[in-house]
Amino acid sequence: MMNKVVSVASEAIADIVDGATIMMGGFGLCGIPENLIRALRDKGTKNLTIISNNAGVDGFGVGLLLERRQVKKMVSTYVGENRLFEELVLKGELQIELNPQGTFAERIRAGGAGIGGFYTPTGYGTIIAEGKETRTWNGRHFVLELPLRANYAFVKAWKGDRYGNLVYRKTSRNFNPLMATAAEVTIAEVEELLEPGALDPDSIHTPGIYVRRIFQGQHYEKRIERRTVKSDGSE
Repeated sequence: MMNKVVSVASEAIADIVDGATIMMGGFGLCGIPENLIRALRDKGTKNLTIISNNAGVDGFGVGLLLERRQVKKMVSTYVGENRLFEELVLKGELQIELNPQGTFAERIRAGGAGIGGFYTPTGYGTIIAEGKETRTWNGRHFVLELPLRANYAFVKAWKGDRYGNLVYRKTSRNFNPLMATAAEVTIAEVEELLEPGALDPDSIHTPGIYVRRIFQGQHYEKRIERRTVKSDGSE
């Protein structure tokens, strides 16, 4: 069994070069690989293509990479919480490929499963379908979507063992499991790093065969994008 454990995030990403394509797990700011993103910012790797559900927020998540102008292209679904992202796109300094969220998830799943493409009705007749093959079956129109793969996948899990088996907690089980299957090298950061045998085999979400490197992260902020509370009527 190869040794998959590395000590820190900077060691885990040491071989990532300019121009790499990286999947980053998370939904909004939930379950994002905070340590790996910070390490990538500090390393200064640039001209990156980032495949992520969203673009973080100003000053956090993928937003840290946008601040340093390290990202060349984003492949995403929802990007409405990041003002800098909007500015860079409107100035022509950042390429963007927007996907319907379900299509985005299925493209990643197809990439991990070795599927050459799939047809979906979502986006037919819109700019999403421009330049893509379309077909009609039983009077319903479909758009051909191609799989997504990456050089690296950054995933964040609640618990993992030294073999790379991962367990996600609640909403953090979002795009992380899909992305773990769809990259040449999957790097996992976990809150708790355990010895083999400590995880219940029936509870493992990502088998270790998909994970190349794993380490225990630190200093998780676990922010939320927007806090909304109901007034108690006292004001």
